[in-house]
Amino acid sequence: DTEVIIDVLYAPVNPSDLLLAKGVYALKPDLPSVIGGEGIGKVSIIGEKVLNVKVGDIVNIPFGTFCWSEKVVVESDKLLALPRDIDLKQASMASINPPTGVLMLNDFPDLKEGDWIAVNAANSAVARSIIAIAKARGIRTLGIVRRDAAVDPALAAGADKVIVENESTKSEAEKATANAIIKVGFDAVGGNATNTLARILGEESAIVTYAIMSGEPMVLNQIDVIFKKIIIKGFFMYSSTYVDKLKDAYKASIDLISHGKIDVPIAKIYKPEQIKEAIQHTIDGGKVLIEFNNSALTNDNIVLSHFKIG
Repeated sequence: DTEVIIDVLYAPVNPSDLLLAKGVYALKPDLPSVIGGEGIGKVSIIGEKVLNVKVGDIVNIPFGTFCWSEKVVVESDKLLALPRDIDLKQASMASINPPTGVLMLNDFPDLKEGDWIAVNAANSAVARSIIAIAKARGIRTLGIVRRDAAVDPALAAGADKVIVENESTKSEAEKATANAIIKVGFDAVGGNATNTLARILGEESAIVTYAIMSGEPMVLNQIDVIFKKIIIKGFFMYSSTYVDKLKDAYKASIDLISHGKIDVPIAKIYKPEQIKEAIQHTIDGGKVLIEFNNSALTNDNIVLSHFKIG
């Protein structure tokens, strides 16, 4: 009687979903299993003892629920009622990438207004969140991308400067930041891109690695690591280090979305029966959503009711 049934509205296809499907993600559910790491939905039925949400509320679908489904059942204490006017599509992507940005930046409390950080894959969803959160705190960001076409999207996301990774990246970074000391580099790529960050970072800086988009092990020149005293740190938001911090990070992310400070471009929205196309689109590049329960988006005439679920 503390459970809630949710009509799923939107769920993104994330790289982590594909890793889970391949069996190489940290989370390994019992099979057979639905997948889908995050999403947003509308409460349709509540248990007798549920007090924090009501029928008709728009709510998050918490991690571990596996939401590529028309309906899901969730314990009510994991739910947060969202603002009624929130952008549903953006909110469906609020549980993983934006909190990742919040938590990673919170790990560096000494970063202050005017300081510089570097972010590779700067047009990616997580990078956009890092950039938006840094901007809100007055921290300046140098975005690094791998092709010219990605420069303008990264600038539109709020990066102060964006450069294309090449053999001149170090000198271009110095020029772009007016020789500022770059204190942290956020690495989503791995391979040689990690070494690029090490080359442009200042002394006593840090590299935070949180993804491996290249599929390659990170490459590092020990000279930079040794003489700059660079710290290499891995990040996984569902580790025990961050469990108690997730809810506040999520609330901060929702606030940023509500104020239009995080706005991830969506390449296409697919129906559940188009899941193969949606997955291939994600592999090829581009942020896609799966849309469920289309009728629930406009149905506001719901009779409030209680139903004993568990």
